[in-house]
Amino acid sequence: MPHSSYFDRDLSWLTFNYRVLEEAAREETPLLERLFFLSVYCSNLDEFYRVRIPAVAALQKIKATREDYISAAGVQLLTKISSRINSQLENFGRLLTGQVLPALRQKGIHFNYRQPIPASAMAAATGYFLTQVLAFLQPVYLSAGGAGFFPENDHLYFLIILDQDSPGEELVILNIPSDSLPRFFSTSEGTTHHILFLDDIIRENLTYVFPASVISSVISFKISRDAELDLEDEYQGDIAEKIEKRLTKRDAGLATRLLYEPGAPIRILESLIKQLNLEGATTMEGGRYHNLRDLAGFPVKDPTLSYRPWPATGRNFDHRPSLLQAIMEKDILLHVPYEAYDPVLRFFNEAAIHPQVEGIFVTLYRVARDSRIVHALISASRNGKNVTVFVELKARFDEANNLRWAKKMKEAGVKIIYSIPGLKVHAKIGLAKKRVDGRVHYCGLLATGNLNENTARFYTDHILLTGNHELMRELELLFIFLSKRKDPRKAEKIAFQYLLVAQFNLQDRFLALIDREIGHAREGRSASMIIKMNNLEERVLIDKLYEASQAGVRIQLLIRGICCCVPGVSGQSENITIHRIIDRYLEHGRVFIFHNGGQEDIFLGSSDWMNRNIYRRIEVCFPVYEPRLKAEIRELLRLQLADTVAASPITAEGENTIADPAPAARPIGNDAIRSQEAIYQYLAELRNDPPTRN
Repeated sequence: MPHSSYFDRDLSWLTFNYRVLEEAAREETPLLERLFFLSVYCSNLDEFYRVRIPAVAALQKIKATREDYISAAGVQLLTKISSRINSQLENFGRLLTGQVLPALRQKGIHFNYRQPIPASAMAAATGYFLTQVLAFLQPVYLSAGGAGFFPENDHLYFLIILDQDSPGEELVILNIPSDSLPRFFSTSEGTTHHILFLDDIIRENLTYVFPASVISSVISFKISRDAELDLEDEYQGDIAEKIEKRLTKRDAGLATRLLYEPGAPIRILESLIKQLNLEGATTMEGGRYHNLRDLAGFPVKDPTLSYRPWPATGRNFDHRPSLLQAIMEKDILLHVPYEAYDPVLRFFNEAAIHPQVEGIFVTLYRVARDSRIVHALISASRNGKNVTVFVELKARFDEANNLRWAKKMKEAGVKIIYSIPGLKVHAKIGLAKKRVDGRVHYCGLLATGNLNENTARFYTDHILLTGNHELMRELELLFIFLSKRKDPRKAEKIAFQYLLVAQFNLQDRFLALIDREIGHAREGRSASMIIKMNNLEERVLIDKLYEASQAGVRIQLLIRGICCCVPGVSGQSENITIHRIIDRYLEHGRVFIFHNGGQEDIFLGSSDWMNRNIYRRIEVCFPVYEPRLKAEIRELLRLQLADTVAASPITAEGENTIADPAPAARPIGNDAIRSQEAIYQYLAELRNDPPTRN
């Protein structure tokens, strides 16, 4: 069959999300983890509707206001996307009701899904409703001026039809307060545990809310809204104040989807759409329950039904009086979450109080809600250090948290640099500047993932702690540039020799590295690349990969999410193979290995090859020099490329399909390799800390 040169990014993303659903279908996945994967699938899909669907739908109005969509082909694309999602949701429902719920029931866990509340649980449910739930219910009568009611983004509601004594019907919107109360209520009867939806508890007790009315129908619904803040690319004014004001309006964004329970009468839906001004939204029939991402909070805690813990391997530097001095002597490479995050926390803690440290510089993109790193930066400032923090206020869905921490740091005397208009600073870098006997020394941190001790527990990332003078000097130059808040696309460039920095040299350096492999191949020498990223979209780099493939360069790609590169096409990409790994940890590290005739170059970094990373962000990728650390990276990727369980191939036929096959567990043989488990064992043995599990 003929193949396009590029996969569509949104259809490719839907394939990735379907792989998440497939993890829930694996019988060997622990039961509560299967529920978790179902919740992740739903959470991802909700974000897709907030972020991507507005971009596609804009084409129907010939309004190319979002990235990547400029042609009217978006109308056809929207149809394909809807068909794909509908197919996936049907499989989701069959998986949940046909496999997961029966498996729970066998364990004595009765998850009440689309069933009346059992009589044995009704008294407890009604008591909970009267004492806890009723206080949060706020009915809105549309006939009594409720037409001005504004449903918030992704909040849950009932549309209730009341039969009145007078002619006509009364439409009432009633909130389901899952933002204030747990989505699930549990009650036990002997060894049986009943898990009830908050929604169903409210349904069963509506006579307490409408005692004088006959309830004709109850229809659940929710509305998704555009998540973009639409900040203008300008330099004047207080950007923090502008973002803070925009955040208050985010949930009032343009409605992109109305999701409603099956069986809703057309005339009622039309009335709801008209009264709530939803004419521009996509209307979709969903299930009885929405926001099933809440399954992540399923109220059962049973270690036997969850993944067996993998205790993080400790990198114990307690015997060293100074971690900063240890870094000056030898580079340290951490692989989280397999290894403990403690050295990162100690790096900032020690820098905050070390008498020879005079300055600390760091970029923050997504930080923990109670960030120990930020607390250390605040202490450093109060301890007399010069602390400079670049806070990216445009990190989607983390703007409020970043803004809150920025204010606290500013109050403590930290120099805060806010976002550069038109760009996001996505680099994950930190620098401590020491003065010893009048001479300046640097200790630095460069990472593939955010400086966030919470996500470090389940995102796989690599963190280099180094005192390499050339790298650290260039890192300082970048921080000096960032402090000026200039747009590097319009300002004088820094001639980075060692770091690869987007908006300066990153794309050109990657193109040159690929060209070098092409040169080796054309000269008859061995030529290969191994590249691991979250997403691959940017066409200049994809075209260069195609050119390398045609020259005979062997290219192995590990792409977790969006992949627009089409592998295995004769005359275009026959030397390219691509795999996607979905497992208990979220694959997040970016790794670039270039064979270079046996003189391997290895880079790690924050940058995917997406349009946004290449053209609209400041990213930093960095070389790994020490042979022992390069050997570690090489072995980690060897294990991932050998994965026969969690890895699935991306093929020329697979990414653009309209309908997915029903998810099914793949058989696992005795010789199967699950790379994350293998990596955990490898690192434990490497650090002389054998795994404690069986």
